[in-house]
Amino acid sequence: MREVAGQVEAANAALYVAFETGDIDLMEAVWDAEEPEALVCVHPGWPMLRGRANVLRSWSAVMAGTEYIQFLLTDVQVTVHGETALVTCTENVLTSADVGENAAVVTTNVFVRRQDGWKLLVHHGAPVLGRLTDE
Repeated sequence: MREVAGQVEAANAALYVAFETGDIDLMEAVWDAEEPEALVCVHPGWPMLRGRANVLRSWSAVMAGTEYIQFLLTDVQVTVHGETALVTCTENVLTSADVGENAAVVTTNVFVRRQDGWKLLVHHGAPVLGRLTDE
């Protein structure tokens, strides 16, 4: 089971490599192509996007408008249920636009196992507006 979870975590990491490098070909390879209308993406602050064409077009726009971005993923949890896997994490985001504080986004990524590996079906990112502290 650890091996499968490691494969899912590697597929999840590939999403962030594609974004950080601005490589649309890598981004296309991350997303499922077998069920193009099943894909869903919610970028922080955006409306829900459905369908492979809309999702990939949005990534092209986001990457074209991003001069620099780097992710440090924390709180990564991988859960595998047969041919489906769920990854939840916190994206600690550093961009060239950041001044002082970095942004944090809580994310849920849903993957499905295909012949060529784990492919992304759903990406949902929500900005963290404040940090909870232990008091």
